[in-house]
Amino acid sequence: MTWAPHVTVATIIQRNNRFLMVYEEVDGKKVYNQPAGHLDPGETLQQAAIRETLEETGWTVKLTGVVGINLYVALSNGVTYLRTTFIADAISQDITQPLDTGIIEAVWLTFEEIIARKEHLRSPMTLQIIEDYRAGKNFPLRVIGS
Repeated sequence: MTWAPHVTVATIIQRNNRFLMVYEEVDGKKVYNQPAGHLDPGETLQQAAIRETLEETGWTVKLTGVVGINLYVALSNGVTYLRTTFIADAISQDITQPLDTGIIEAVWLTFEEIIARKEHLRSPMTLQIIEDYRAGKNFPLRVIGS
């Protein structure tokens, strides 16, 4: 059996001192996360981030940078995730866009509101990435390649 991490992407979008988050149900639990998801065959990491953000929030975004690339082993199932988190600007919202299965709603939260929901974040990486972004981690998109 070959081991391979799950390749995922996420997007940090901040506007008017609020972060775009998804409120979703995962394994019977309601949690908050950045717009995020798996890389599909044939797409680039950048394409996956743009697609996942639209599918989970209804927002079209323009990627502007990269916060980081992180490994996370989920305590719930032991799966290792290799996650690339992008920074993006919100361009437009399509309110008719159906949201992915499990997504309850897309919400804009302040950092303080996210901290207040710390026990309801999907993983510790959710807050860590926001803290990294707030600390100024912003690498050029070219570090990822195509």
